[in-house]
Amino acid sequence: MHPDTTLEEARADRPEPRQILARSGFGAADPLFAADLRASTDLGQAREVVASHASRLWTESTRTGPGPVDDRPLYWARLVLRSRLRAWEPSFPLTEPERAGLLHLCETASRGITDLDFPPGDRWVRVVVTGFDPFHLDTDPGCSNPSGAAALDLHGWTFPVGERTAVVRAAVFPVRWGDFDAGLVEEALADQYGVADAVITLSRGRGRFDLEVWNGVWRGGGTDNLGVSRTGRAPVPGPDAPEWTRTSLPLDRIVAETTGPAAMVVNTEVTEVPEGGDTPVTRPNGPSADSSSRKGGDGDYLSNEIAYRNTLLRDRAGSNVAAGHVHLPNTRRPAEHTDTVARTRALVAVVASEALTAPTPETDPEAPQGG
Repeated sequence: MHPDTTLEEARADRPEPRQILARSGFGAADPLFAADLRASTDLGQAREVVASHASRLWTESTRTGPGPVDDRPLYWARLVLRSRLRAWEPSFPLTEPERAGLLHLCETASRGITDLDFPPGDRWVRVVVTGFDPFHLDTDPGCSNPSGAAALDLHGWTFPVGERTAVVRAAVFPVRWGDFDAGLVEEALADQYGVADAVITLSRGRGRFDLEVWNGVWRGGGTDNLGVSRTGRAPVPGPDAPEWTRTSLPLDRIVAETTGPAAMVVNTEVTEVPEGGDTPVTRPNGPSADSSSRKGGDGDYLSNEIAYRNTLLRDRAGSNVAAGHVHLPNTRRPAEHTDTVARTRALVAVVASEALTAPTPETDPEAPQGG
């Protein structure tokens, strides 16, 4: 094993990930990638190889059929390619920043981030949906993430919205604090404000659908896929990051029109430190004025943080785009995701149909809007 191999990459060499890759056919990605890397004679060729193979992983993963959508082959194959790229000894000089650039390209191209573009013209309603990688893999190495599966299912979907056509583009984010520290969310989503009509972030939650109303700036110390923990205010770029941001998704319509076996709940609960206080308290109907965040409705982990960063991008752009976060039911295997994926499609269709209407607050209108 290469000395720089990460904890996450090392897991890909365990029996269950290897079996997932072999069954899916994605195990062939490694030798093909290695052969093309060896044939690269300069940095330009290496970039083309990385971009081509990483994009192929994404394209093949989003070619979903009628069966259960499986996000795990993409996740494990990406880690195998990263490990191969990290250990590669090229025939030409390669600096560490250049290698880091190749690793970043591998990430963004295989996650759909470089594919978040839309056709031109006025006939389209443009919707961005994001999910997450699997996590808790030391205790459950065969785990799938329904949000990642939903993102793969939705990418490229088109459907009629009145006289227009909705088109969905998706991406899948890592469960790693460091990528958020480095601005990956902003890199992927900042330019969507001014282009997209809706930006919906998804993650795995509990045994229901939670439409998260409030997002907080606080990180609560959860451990990521690299074994790293972070506590404190998220280091978002730009000045004056507020304590709270708020969803602008059409909550009432989503609840009314996306029925199914799992409950669809508008979640307004937060945990805050009230102004002048020092002890966290939980409030069921959103934050009080000038409080400090400790948990949004979506908690204090990376799901809350992507929700916060995304809706902060919306607010800083002065946009009325429908943006917000949905926690999906806590299913852990592709075969268990079927209803979740179908309900998520229905949810996206509702948001698309409302996307050109300026959102208005639908819960607790007297609660503060952040700050």
